[in-house]
Amino acid sequence: HDLVKVVEAQNNGFYVLHVLGPLLHRLGIALARFGPPRKQVFAEHKETCYRRHPPGIAIYEHNGIAIYEVDGAVNKVYCQCLCLLARLFLEHKTLCFDVESFLFYIMTTSDAQGRHVVGYFSKEKISPLGYNLACILVVPPYQKVGHGRGLIQLAYELSRRTGCRGTPERPLSDLGLRGFFSYWKSTILHELRRVGPGQNISVSDLAARTCLMPEDIVYTLRRLDLLAEVAAAVTGLP
Repeated sequence: HDLVKVVEAQNNGFYVLHVLGPLLHRLGIALARFGPPRKQVFAEHKETCYRRHPPGIAIYEHNGIAIYEVDGAVNKVYCQCLCLLARLFLEHKTLCFDVESFLFYIMTTSDAQGRHVVGYFSKEKISPLGYNLACILVVPPYQKVGHGRGLIQLAYELSRRTGCRGTPERPLSDLGLRGFFSYWKSTILHELRRVGPGQNISVSDLAARTCLMPEDIVYTLRRLDLLAEVAAAVTGLP
C-alpha cells in the first residue's frame, strides 16, 4: 500500500504498479496506470486483470528466469508504464512516453501468480551510433545477485547476433558505468587469457571477438593499468 502511495506521489497521480499480495517486495505483473477515481479503478483492475506475464515474445527461459522482447510501438502503454517505474529509481530518467522507436527486454521471475518483473533494458531499434542499450533497471529487491550483468550480457549477445559492435548510450550514470566496466573487464581479461605466449592481439581483434567498441576496450585497459603491459601487442596505441 505504501509503495502505491509513493508511485502516486511521484508520477502525477498515476498508479503504475499492479501490486499483488501484502508484501511490498513483490512487483506486480500488469503494469498499468489509473486516473481518478484511482482507488476504485485500481481495485476493479485487480479483480479483472488476468495478465500473467509481460506482452511480447519470450526469447529466453531457464531456471525460472524468462526474458521477453516487447516492441514499444506495439505495446505502447505497457512500455510507458515500465519507463515510469524506472523513473522512481533512476534519477536521470527522462524519456517515459516516446517509446515507439525502442525495443524493451524484460527479465522476469515466476511464482504461482505469474511472472514478475525483475528488471529490463531498452534499446533503439535503429541506432546510427551503435548503441545497444539505452536504459537499464533492476528493481531494488532483485539487485546484487547478477541480474544487471545478465541484462548487459544479453545486450551484447544481441549485438553479436546481428554482426555489430555495441556500446551503451551516453552519458552513463555512475552506477551504470560500474556495471558496464565490470562486464568489459571480465570479457576483455577472458580474451587476453586465451592469447598464447608470443602471440599478438590488437584492439580490433578484441573488438571483433567481444563486440565491444574499441574505445570501451581502451578505456577498460587504462582503468586496469594494463596498457603499459600490452602496448607492444596492441596496435594503434601510443
